[in-house]
Amino acid sequence: MSTLSIIIPVFNEEGSLAELYREITSVAESHKYEFEIIFVDDGSTDQSWEVMGDLARADERLQCLRFRRNFGKAAALRAGAAASVGELIITMDADLQDDPAEIPNLILKLNDGYDLVSGWKQVRNDPIGKTLPSKVFNWLVGWMTGVKLHDHNCGFKIYRREIFDEVKLYGEMHRFVPVLASARGFKVGENPVNHRARTHGVSKYGWSRLPKGFLDLLTVSFLTGFNQRPQHLLGMFGMLSFMAGGLGLVYLTVYCVLRVSFEAFADWLPLHQRPLVIYSLGALLLGAQLLCMGFLAELIVAKGQRDGREPYSIKEHLGAQSQDPEQAA
Repeated sequence: MSTLSIIIPVFNEEGSLAELYREITSVAESHKYEFEIIFVDDGSTDQSWEVMGDLARADERLQCLRFRRNFGKAAALRAGAAASVGELIITMDADLQDDPAEIPNLILKLNDGYDLVSGWKQVRNDPIGKTLPSKVFNWLVGWMTGVKLHDHNCGFKIYRREIFDEVKLYGEMHRFVPVLASARGFKVGENPVNHRARTHGVSKYGWSRLPKGFLDLLTVSFLTGFNQRPQHLLGMFGMLSFMAGGLGLVYLTVYCVLRVSFEAFADWLPLHQRPLVIYSLGALLLGAQLLCMGFLAELIVAKGQRDGREPYSIKEHLGAQSQDPEQAA
């Protein structure tokens, strides 16, 4: 059995951490898994860090990372993956809604030939203000990316380590890992999981996340389709706009020559009264701008292949794998 690294982002979940730790260790020990648990405190303002510290001092299989401020779930997962040693990585939420008893089922599904298995909360114990936006979001993701999962937002997933080695998370991209992994050729699947009602804390999700999620979805659609060739998209629209503007100006040139040269066309409107002049010049300028943006995007992509910087800053790191914050970043 491969070593498991269980990564759990934490933001103000002091009431659930000890119970979650007990449930995970109980499941892992009963199945004789080699495992480690990595809590990542994403800028909590309650006593979450103190609870983690007590647990880490009592069990060397537990690591705890603490961010200097709230950097977001994607950064927490990325930091946890960087500190982990397991060949298989499991991510789950800290609110006890993800049931650790489902870990063996996710592993079995992964062993069917998948590289990533996402949990599917068939029966959700959440208010409609959380479930309805999620349904809309999942439909949009499947329609725009072709990766059709019932629950892209489910944080309960299992991955082969290579995915975190190749897919770099930032911003709010954690919810799109299946899409980003599929774009790189990894095989993605899903498995139903038990979902429990929240007993501690409050939900951090709702309708307010939908506009942000849609903007991120547009970004992911661009990244997965044109990440290494942005000019193919920007340049295509740029050329179409440039050609439309150029054809409009050619037409206006012929129009002007006929009006000036032949008396039969003398009653035609003067050129400055034709709206097509503005439209053609606008299309020409827009096309030139899009082409220039495409070239700049290509330069950024090329530079990004050489430079790299982690989107987080670690303040403290407790546990068997402890290292300096600079090394962890």
